[in-house]
Amino acid sequence: MARVLIVDDDPTVADVLSRYLQRAGYEVDLAADGHAALATAAATRPDLVVLDLMLPGLNGLEVCRRLRETGSVPVVMLTALGAEHDRIVGLEHGADDYVTKPFSPRELTLRVQSVLRRAAGPPTSTAGGVIDVGPFTVDLPAREVRGENGTISLTVREFDLLAYLVRHPRRAFSRPELMEAVWGWSYGDQSTVTVHIRRLREKLEADPSSPSILVTVWGVGYRYEPPGPVTAA
Repeated sequence: MARVLIVDDDPTVADVLSRYLQRAGYEVDLAADGHAALATAAATRPDLVVLDLMLPGLNGLEVCRRLRETGSVPVVMLTALGAEHDRIVGLEHGADDYVTKPFSPRELTLRVQSVLRRAAGPPTSTAGGVIDVGPFTVDLPAREVRGENGTISLTVREFDLLAYLVRHPRRAFSRPELMEAVWGWSYGDQSTVTVHIRRLREKLEADPSSPSILVTVWGVGYRYEPPGPVTAA
């Protein structure tokens, strides 16, 4: 049974989400501020964190950053309706997904289920073996990217996006196509894809401002450009 940590200083929101997630079969822990969130995460080792952006003491962005420093637990961030900047910043700090307030508890539960399924390694991400990507190796079954200096830390969605692109070399995808294939959304804020591409470039490209691996196809979207013949084992 997966364990979910809900971090929200609104007791009503936390209670409603807790009951919905428990009915969906999850074990749930609660924290009402950033410091409590980090302490609870260290003690309980959750499989996923639902994290409000606005928290007393230590805000959600800082909590997300610190969680990323100590592990790869998936994070679904709660943001204010219409605050596009906050959503983008949350993704840049390593959030795997976001839900805007006000939201449906059922929608949040479905997002949690989606992220956890991908974190467990769905068939579309694990089939295909090991692919060489220039100076990096993408190990699909292990869900790892390895370089000369060891394993490169990626979030669940970052890995899924990279895995999808490298399994379709030199094929250009639009942002809506990538959202549906990787996130499972047929609608939503397409800047999500843009932010994740930028984060991957920062981690994988020798010069992120002039990418040679994850390239932009103007008027279309993005594609993976292999440096040579694609090899898979």
